[in-house]
Amino acid sequence: MDESTKTRIAWEAAAFRRLRQHLMERTDVQNIDLMNLTGFCRNCLSDWYREAAEESGVPMTKEAARENFYGMPYDEWRARHQTPAEPAARDAFERNRPKGE
Repeated sequence: MDESTKTRIAWEAAAFRRLRQHLMERTDVQNIDLMNLTGFCRNCLSDWYREAAEESGVPMTKEAARENFYGMPYDEWRARHQTPAEPAARDAFERNRPKGE
């Protein structure tokens, strides 16, 4: 791997860490709102993290990936931070639900 590739990977990793930290600090931003606006949420990011680990030969459970991404067990994060979705948000999610969800 050449230096420019190593540098690019380091920058991408730094950007991911910053996104993760930002989302950890912005617990007021609900996953359903992220999904409706962007088509991905914290759970998607934790799934992508798990998939990357598995592609490199490291088995990882969905729960372990979520705990790593959320900084705590997912059920604990939900109990602390998740609020009931507004009807309009639920309707928008159903209309735009990604295939396989």
